[in-house]
Amino acid sequence: MAESRPFWKTKSLEAMSDAEWESLCDGCGRCCLNKLEDWDTGEIAWTRIACTLLDGTSCRCRDYENRQATVPDCIRLTAEAVREISWLPPTCGYRLVRDGEDLYWWHPLLSGDPETVHAAGISVRGRTVPEDGIDIDDYEDYLVDWPMEEGPG
Repeated sequence: MAESRPFWKTKSLEAMSDAEWESLCDGCGRCCLNKLEDWDTGEIAWTRIACTLLDGTSCRCRDYENRQATVPDCIRLTAEAVREISWLPPTCGYRLVRDGEDLYWWHPLLSGDPETVHAAGISVRGRTVPEDGIDIDDYEDYLVDWPMEEGPG
């Protein structure tokens, strides 16, 4: 009997079911970090300042279903958005599938364990500060490079 290939290798982002789509998120929390964009160059600078809804331990949204009511500028990842967004971290499952790459060994779809993203040092766990109380003018004090690092392969 032939071995079947996983859905992320056989389906386009657009063809995935809601459950498949959601399972592509590895739970790293990197996309929930505040970013600064240079208006002249379009360059993105990452901060370690986490969205008010990001749970710093689980690295998941505290109110995923209603997040845009609390955070109106939260970007909803859709297949179309993933094809247009340039700042998705290099480890992001959506970006990897978009670019025809395979998921990393620590991705829960491969490891079977949502904790491996944290154990591999990919997630934002223990690396962030909450945005509440930080003035936007002070965001530059929190700049970091690690969200765009690939980490262990």
